[in-house]
Amino acid sequence: MTITTALFFHSALLPFHMSVLTIFILIIGETIGIYIKHRPSQLIRQMVPMWLRDAPLLQVQISRFIILLFFLINFSFAGYLIQLSAFAFSGDFVHTGFVLIPALLMAWFFTLFMMHCLDQVIKPTQSYQQVFLLGRFATIVSGTARPGSSAQAKVRDQFGRLHYVQVEPEFGELILQAKVMLVDYRESHYIAKAIVNSEEYHIGIDSK
Repeated sequence: MTITTALFFHSALLPFHMSVLTIFILIIGETIGIYIKHRPSQLIRQMVPMWLRDAPLLQVQISRFIILLFFLINFSFAGYLIQLSAFAFSGDFVHTGFVLIPALLMAWFFTLFMMHCLDQVIKPTQSYQQVFLLGRFATIVSGTARPGSSAQAKVRDQFGRLHYVQVEPEFGELILQAKVMLVDYRESHYIAKAIVNSEEYHIGIDSK
């Protein structure tokens, strides 16, 4: 066994070799899954916890399968970079336990950066938003919406996926935590109407 081969199979590099191997397995599995109707990306989507799906940082129009591939690529790259740099300066690899956490942090940081860069390019079309979101109920989660000044609201589509959208009322204002219905879409925001429950309606009638 040559020195180069021994270095390649060194245990310090094993987690990052496994990460690269996982990437190839996922890509091959996804390619085959397209034909047999059982794709790894569908399983990954079901395995992602609901709280993680709702995290604002992950509200991007990118497949979770692609996000996982990005993370694995960045993790293996960060690990190789740290270990090979250590070997170049000291002549030996760093213990794996000291490398995993920095590699994970670097991978997560660069994955978020790549996701948000792509999210600026990959935008949902108007027809997609109208089909799945018009007529659905939403909740104002940031700011107060007035005509000409939008606020952010969260809404779930018919598949249970959470979306963050900008909404404006036709008149009046929509305050924080107000329940609204999306009734129209104009350029870059939705037109929303506040929902008044029956109890509030009767209180308003009795006060007159």
